[in-house]
Amino acid sequence: MNIEDKLQEQIIKAIKEVYKADVNPSEITLQKTKKEFKGHYTLITFPLLKISKKSPEQTAHEIGTYLSNKLPFISEFNVIKGFLNLSISSSMWIEELMKINNTPDFGFTPVTNKSPLYMVEYSSPNTNKPLHLGHVRNNLLGHSLSEILKANGVKVVKTNLVNDRGIHICKSMVAWKKWGNGETPQSSGKKGDHLVGDYYVLFEKNYKAEIEELMKQGLSKEEAEKKSPLMQEAREMLRRWEAGDPEVVALWEMMNQWVYEGFDETYKKLGITFDKVYYESQTYLVGKEMVLEGVKKGIFYQKEDGSVWADLTPYGLDHKLLLRADGTSVYITQDIGTAKLRFDDYPIDKMIYVVGNEQNYHFQVLAILLDMLGFKFGKGLLHFSYGMVELPEGKMKSREGTVVDADDLIDEMIDTAREISKELGKLDECSPEETEEIVTMIGMGALKYFILKVDPKKNMTFDPKESIDFDGNTGPFIQYTHARIKSVLRKAAEQGIEIPKKPDTSVLLSEKEKGLVQLLADFANIVKQAGEEYNISLIANYVYDLAKEYNQFYHDFPILREENTALRDFRLLLSKNIASIIKRGMSLLGIEVPERM
Repeated sequence: MNIEDKLQEQIIKAIKEVYKADVNPSEITLQKTKKEFKGHYTLITFPLLKISKKSPEQTAHEIGTYLSNKLPFISEFNVIKGFLNLSISSSMWIEELMKINNTPDFGFTPVTNKSPLYMVEYSSPNTNKPLHLGHVRNNLLGHSLSEILKANGVKVVKTNLVNDRGIHICKSMVAWKKWGNGETPQSSGKKGDHLVGDYYVLFEKNYKAEIEELMKQGLSKEEAEKKSPLMQEAREMLRRWEAGDPEVVALWEMMNQWVYEGFDETYKKLGITFDKVYYESQTYLVGKEMVLEGVKKGIFYQKEDGSVWADLTPYGLDHKLLLRADGTSVYITQDIGTAKLRFDDYPIDKMIYVVGNEQNYHFQVLAILLDMLGFKFGKGLLHFSYGMVELPEGKMKSREGTVVDADDLIDEMIDTAREISKELGKLDECSPEETEEIVTMIGMGALKYFILKVDPKKNMTFDPKESIDFDGNTGPFIQYTHARIKSVLRKAAEQGIEIPKKPDTSVLLSEKEKGLVQLLADFANIVKQAGEEYNISLIANYVYDLAKEYNQFYHDFPILREENTALRDFRLLLSKNIASIIKRGMSLLGIEVPERM
């Protein structure tokens, strides 16, 4: 039982004895005392006034007097209006630190056979272009959310749905056939996803020129788009692919394989993995069958032109197209099929889609359609909706080839980390191999942390220069703090100092030290809150606060030079556990922390 739980238990007893009344634990509102007041925990007495029948100040004084008389670990209390501020003794904080130290997985709930199973879908790239900055945010959010859910005792299956069919890939295929001259990743020296992406951009460039030419001949934009020979070729290729034309399917398989190999390299650099990959080329037919079954059952309706629709007006929405007149499926149809296959494959308790907020309507509709089709899981789908990410210069457009490529960004982050570390002399004592390993850690840590510290719901601007600063709310600052603590612990070992598991509880701590133990103890609550609210930024900002507070402590208090050996040992134990929680918190963000810097 931690200090907060003990306090709650004792406050319930106090109310029972002082006011001869039982109280519901939900009415006990305890929170951390605000920095401007003295104390560690604050009891808000207003919900208790109906029991005490007294003023907020008097109620707070009476409960405070009872607690300080009964509990030796409350060193003092003060009352400000209806707020009872309680100060906890040094010995209690030392015991709390010992508990944290003796709990190897402090803050994490183990996954058991009885744990619920959540499936998290993220990444979901198209096979006509490489991953870009938007995908980076998606992948980092999906991976981190999965790790936080696991830390909350949830079984997680991480899945990727690859959009490997449709007009987009046919555009790249047409361009490669027309202008590729048999070029391959091997012959060009390009990553496969980059090569295919280049042909997609080439298609769009020529398509745009065709439209402009046709419009000069007097056609409207809409007419020009329909008459464009290039687009007609792409549509014909899609038709042949859906008909199973061996030549088109072979080209499709070859180019997709190039892309998958390229994606795998990028995923590896980002530290991203999946337990199961689904392909839309394998799920769209299932969705199509389910929609046609829905027509037979009268759930959906068919128009004269053969197209299939769902009437969503009872849900306050419009009519939704499910199958086109030519029988081809739309995105939502594929998602229906994918959802069915997933729930056939796994006993999923919750399905979470990590997809940008421009798809909010799509997932609202998907949940309704699955419910209409009779699937129990329909209404339980969760869309983890997140905001867009941009660079300071503005928006990205993949058709024009102005997208920030994920591989280029990763390389740039690592190069910048190398330059800055060199300038600051951070890695002067490291071997070339160790330097390379650490600069990769710093570059990737900067990228991941800068993206994950922002509330996922918000749009954000990613600034590479700002992200790699060694001061401020950045990944490198936190990594450097971890390395600094590890350096202190190494020096202690070199001096033959052993860190005790049971420090002397009679040592008097400063408010700074008590505050650091309290912040450490908060880790468990933060992990729980991040899991319940699906808010990754809570972890990132908690770890930053811990690193910032420790750095202030490090500057203001001696550790190895402390003459009181009992106090020195406490500070070493505190430092060791702060390093451990920083490492554990950063691991939830997919970020490694170096042992030295």
